Amino acid sequence: MNVNNFVNTRQDGPVLLIRINRANKKNCVNHATALQLIDAFETFNNDSTMKTAVLYGEGGTFCAGYDLESVSKAEHQTVADDFFDKYRYMGPSIMKIKKPLIAAIEGYAVAGGLELSLMADLRVSSPSAKFGVFCRRVGVPLIDGGTVRLPRVVGLGRALDLILTGREIEAKEALEWGLVNRIAEEGKVIEEAVKLGKLIASHPEMCMLADRESTYYSLDHTEEESFAYEFESTKVLAENIKGAQKFVEQQKNRKSKL
Repeated sequence: MNVNNFVNTRQDGPVLLIRINRANKKNCVNHATALQLIDAFETFNNDSTMKTAVLYGEGGTFCAGYDLESVSKAEHQTVADDFFDKYRYMGPSIMKIKKPLIAAIEGYAVAGGLELSLMADLRVSSPSAKFGVFCRRVGVPLIDGGTVRLPRVVGLGRALDLILTGREIEAKEALEWGLVNRIAEEGKVIEEAVKLGKLIASHPEMCMLADRESTYYSLDHTEEESFAYEFESTKVLAENIKGAQKFVEQQKNRKSKL
C-alpha cells in the first residue's frame, strides 16, 4: 500500500484503488492533492498489472470540488508554468487514461468532483449520492473538462440544465439520465465498483482496449473516419482467434459431459 498525505492507493488483483484522503475537507482537492492524483494515474497508465482502476473518496463523500479555502489564499497560483499544458486544477482531469476507470460515488460529486467523476468510463453510486455543478452558485467556472464531457455523457439539454442552474440531482435521476451506470446498496459502492473492475479485467485485454479506444475516437471524428479506425481493430485478430478457439473447446467439453 502506498500512503501519501492526500491520496492513497492499493491494488486488489487487477484493480487499482485510488482514494482521495481529505475527508475533513469533503475530499476537496488542493494543489498537493492534484499532484498526488496525477502520480496515481500515471502509475496506473504505466503498470501492466493494473487492468482497471476505481476512484473514490474517503469518509462517505466522493469529492466536493476544489478547495476554496486554498483558492482564497491564492495557493492555486503557485503552480509550475507548464502545468496546464497537460493538467488542470483538479489534477488528472484532462489526462488520457489508457485503461478503464470506474468512479465509486458516495455522498457528493459536485463541481470539480463531478468533473473528476466524468473522467471515468463508468460510475457506480450509492442511492444517497448527490450530483451538481455547485460551483455555479459561487461564480467559479467548470475548467476541468465538465463542459466537454458532461454533454457527451447525458446529452446537451440535460448538461445545460445542470450547468446553468447549479441545481442538485440525486442518484435516481442521475441513473435515468445515464450519468450513473449502476446504483449499489449503501455501504457497498466500492465493493461493487471493484467487482465491476474485475469483470472488465477478466476479458481479453487487447480487444477490449481497442473497442474502448474506437468508441472514444468516434466522438471527435466523422462517421467515415470512425468506421476506418474501428476496422483497424483487426490488428487484435490473433487474440480474437484464440478467444474463439477457447469458446469452441468449452462448448465441446460441455457437450461431452451431457
